[in-house]
Amino acid sequence: MPRPTAAQLAYGSCTVIFSTLAMLLLSQTSSGLGIAVITLSALALGLLVAVTVPLPKRVRSGSVAAVPAPAPAPVQERMPAQRETASVAASMSVSSASVAAVREPAGP
Repeated sequence: MPRPTAAQLAYGSCTVIFSTLAMLLLSQTSSGLGIAVITLSALALGLLVAVTVPLPKRVRSGSVAAVPAPAPAPVQERMPAQRETASVAASMSVSSASVAAVREPAGP
């Protein structure tokens, strides 16, 4: 028998607690036999709820062909934009103008 899942334990426990409280409050019993009957019926109801909680589906290895998972999308690294200051922009314009003047055409 497989182990119970967390959902089965939670649903079953909540059912036992709340149904016991509800039946005790509604019946207003004070005898030991009445409390025992209510407790046992709440335990049976909690067990029924825990067993009927749907289990996660498992894929059988032979009956269903496994579909490969799609490859994850490539992660593009984000780079912060580089700011230019006035002095950097001025020095770049001077250096690019001087580089353009020094260029000579390539020979044959």
